[in-house]
Amino acid sequence: MDTPRDILQRHGLRAKHSWGQNFLGDPDILEAIADALELREGEPVVELGPGLGHLTRFLAATGARVTAVEKDRDMIAVLGKEAIPGVQVVDGNATTVDFAKVAGAPEVKVAGNLPYHLTSSILFQVLEQRATVTRAVFTLQKEVVDRLAAEPGGRDYGLLTAILGLYFTSENLFDVDAHRFHPPPKVDSAVLRLIRRPTPLAPVMDGARFIRLVKAGFAQRRKTLINSLKSDKTLGTQEQLLKALETAGIDPIRRAETLSSEEFAAIERALGPVAAP
Repeated sequence: MDTPRDILQRHGLRAKHSWGQNFLGDPDILEAIADALELREGEPVVELGPGLGHLTRFLAATGARVTAVEKDRDMIAVLGKEAIPGVQVVDGNATTVDFAKVAGAPEVKVAGNLPYHLTSSILFQVLEQRATVTRAVFTLQKEVVDRLAAEPGGRDYGLLTAILGLYFTSENLFDVDAHRFHPPPKVDSAVLRLIRRPTPLAPVMDGARFIRLVKAGFAQRRKTLINSLKSDKTLGTQEQLLKALETAGIDPIRRAETLSSEEFAAIERALGPVAAP
């Protein structure tokens, strides 16, 4: 398989820094990423930002049905000329695409070497589409992967860790040195695997309210939990929030970074039924 540099030169292109393009061409790493998805013959998988098609080839080699979602017209042209068998290339935005719809399947697996500046947006898309996403394997900035695998109580533990943890298990599979990419980014990367839990770690009354609750908790990390939560008026009055914290057995002077996904879920349940619009 040609290197990213070779393919770019063949098509008269350069990596676009403004798009966060750092192409991964190491065959051993690409094979490990494809293996981590555990794809079966004919199973649908959506690749976000296939770029020059390096990971795409390994996904297709498993016999899976690959839908590659790419926004860059230059990359779409390259993928068309490279003509990887068994791959459907779709012109689309990875931060807004409906994974199951674009793949034409009720459930899908998702993969991609994600631009660092789009990481949060895409992870929230996985979260919102959790009913149809069974597994995701992404190459991300190492610092982000470390945060997503962090335990409550530390500096690395954050908003996405708490929300994703309710619905997915997160695993840091391995690190990827910057020199494995072309051009090399300024930071190292790591490969994250998300596997959807058979059932959420803890029940919630309303998934959207759970997400708002966690977001409010982490909006001002240095403040106490009650002072952070009361900034979101949709969650209730300060009195209602204090009552919910008491019911859930959570000290209101704790900080959000000390709470597990289950504890956030307990607070959400204690807020009671969501009022009808």
